[in-house]
Amino acid sequence: MKKIILVVTDSLGVGELPDAEKYGDKGADTFGHIVEKCGGLKIPNLLKLGMGNIDGVCGGRLAKAEPVGCFGKMAELSKGKDTTTGHWELAGLRTDVPFKTYPDGFPKEFMEEFEKEIGMGCLGNYPASGTAIIEELGPEHEATGKPIVYTSADSVFQIAANTDVIPLERLYEICKTARRLLVGDWACGRVIARPYVIRDGKRERTSDRRDFAVTPPEDTVLDMVSKSGKTMYGVGKIGDIFNQKGLTESVHTVSNMDGVDKTLEAMKMDFEGFIFTNLVDFDSKYGHRRDPEGYGRCIEEFDRRIPELMEALGDEDILMICADHGNDPVAHGTDHTREYVPILVYGKNLKQGVNLGIRQSFADAGASVCDFLGIEGPAIGESFLPSVLADC
Repeated sequence: MKKIILVVTDSLGVGELPDAEKYGDKGADTFGHIVEKCGGLKIPNLLKLGMGNIDGVCGGRLAKAEPVGCFGKMAELSKGKDTTTGHWELAGLRTDVPFKTYPDGFPKEFMEEFEKEIGMGCLGNYPASGTAIIEELGPEHEATGKPIVYTSADSVFQIAANTDVIPLERLYEICKTARRLLVGDWACGRVIARPYVIRDGKRERTSDRRDFAVTPPEDTVLDMVSKSGKTMYGVGKIGDIFNQKGLTESVHTVSNMDGVDKTLEAMKMDFEGFIFTNLVDFDSKYGHRRDPEGYGRCIEEFDRRIPELMEALGDEDILMICADHGNDPVAHGTDHTREYVPILVYGKNLKQGVNLGIRQSFADAGASVCDFLGIEGPAIGESFLPSVLADC
């Protein structure tokens, strides 16, 4: 029962796109700057797969003479640099009109309606770092019970709450109310629950984050896989990003390593299909917090698990590793960056060392999934399988 696995290392971009300057991201290079700031990384398995051989990555200094994987980088056709847009394009859906952002906070009319619906006022309502705003407004929230609302350069409506003040299920209900209202003139890509607790006098966000996204307006590769009768298995926040559309099975995760564990569990199951995994810690814990050293350690931690993923592959299975946008931890601000993303491809019976070059769309990943499973692919994207299959 053959499987194709796509692991998204959330935000691990590999250099600015040609239009990065339009997004305020000229010079962005998530991976390159992390390597530079950390004085190098211990990532033998990513390098073995060809990460250092990708055109333009670290000036070729990390290239291996005989990588066992196939490697390249993908450009984003869609407008934007957010999680939803990136994942949707990976799954074959192009976004031409960017999701609305709210640099001055959400409109007064919306906030009044939202507060009326949830029966309480809110704090905040401006762009902020999630870790900073809970320190800034946490005491008032804990004293009044009012949830903390904030946004970023992305199309997100984030609601933070101490779970001793607003229990987790109630926080999710509040988010669902916001999701229902944030349409039309108040459109927003994602509503995110940001629960936190106080440990040893410090406010710490928990792993109970939930994303409430808009439903994709058209079928994606996920629908194509599930409608063909094969298993479409989402790991991590994939179910949230696609609002469960097209998924036959979905599991949440609490960390990158939990995501790897659950991916390995799915790989051992008896089904044919597509396993789509998101590992969010790169982005949420280190990219947004502008912590290159922590990001570097996170990459090294993932690297140590790659041999398990490779060994778990069946003879026909394929493992792909990519990203969905950048989040350069040395760039200004705390938001995503408009970058190329890597694509690494490995299978026990695939060619080795094939340079896939610069792909014109993230959708090449989704097109390759469909090609592998023998089903009709999306309207955009070109499969790279003919270049890597050993019998071609």
